[in-house]
Amino acid sequence: MTGPEMAITYRDAGVDIDSGDALVERIKPIAKRTRIPEVVSDIGGFAGLCSLPADIEDPLLVSGTDGVGTKLKVAFATGRHSTIGQDLVAMCVNDIITCGARPLFFLDYFASGQLDVDVAEQVISGIADGCILAECALLGGETAELPGMYTDGEYDLAGFAVGIVSRKSILGPDRVRPGDKLLGVASTGLHSNGYSLARRVIEQELKLDWGARLGNSNSTTADVLLMPTRIYARAAKQLKAAIGTDLHAMSHITGGGVPGNLPRVLPKGTKAQVHMPPMPEVFRLIAEGGPVDVAEMHRTFNLGVGLVIALAPTAVGAATQALVGAGEDVFELGEILADSVNSEPHVEFV
Repeated sequence: MTGPEMAITYRDAGVDIDSGDALVERIKPIAKRTRIPEVVSDIGGFAGLCSLPADIEDPLLVSGTDGVGTKLKVAFATGRHSTIGQDLVAMCVNDIITCGARPLFFLDYFASGQLDVDVAEQVISGIADGCILAECALLGGETAELPGMYTDGEYDLAGFAVGIVSRKSILGPDRVRPGDKLLGVASTGLHSNGYSLARRVIEQELKLDWGARLGNSNSTTADVLLMPTRIYARAAKQLKAAIGTDLHAMSHITGGGVPGNLPRVLPKGTKAQVHMPPMPEVFRLIAEGGPVDVAEMHRTFNLGVGLVIALAPTAVGAATQALVGAGEDVFELGEILADSVNSEPHVEFV
């Protein structure tokens, strides 16, 4: 027998529409903090609207998408969700700025088995914080409640960034030439790559809990591993203003490390001769605690280098001054050399 008193609701199936609606209302003021002049719509409609800046000649749209990988597992284990959103923005925005683009807007996808409005609000607030650092708008997103898809207390994140660049200002391999110098810009720890290996070493080999002090620092293991990924958009903006066309390329150092990412912005017939800075303590502890050999460390982690810049030799001083003025830690990393004409670009450590 069935009747109104026996009717099954969507909530009975595991989806709480009221919680989703409540989250939308909480998100609206969060997104408003990130508004830029080009935005022409507010959160809550079916799509976000954004105009193109009028001062960019022959504009091209630039897009990127990414997640934060198993760094989420550290957030779940510690109950700390306020900074993981910045990681999401950084992983997308730092990719699109490498071609010279200005970030314009960002969208997120948040999925869980059962929506916890308080946790989701923390995550999305962190996304807004990241958008403010990147000077782009949080234009919209999607919150999905998928019963049975995720373990209780866990969620997944994906992000999507769109930027804009003038065709004549695109950075990349076409601008890079032998003799260019390389500057490194420091990372804030692991950023959002290599966490499966890092967690394996910390949890199983070193047997550290998240509240334990890591190495010689006063920071806990959780503090170090949840350090937000640095967003380089403002630094890139100041760098372009300072040295103009002497800026030739930028490489965001993510999974694959320097040897996996730097060649992506180099032309055929060249190689990057790189002298890496001393390995920051968190990486040294992972290498020794595994142990993990040097080659594996290089192809898994950024090892303290979050961004690599290729530029004209005469611009090194002005570039360094601009980056330091933007709050970055900068160091000379190496140079671009000619190689055999048809060789694939690669990194040579010295």
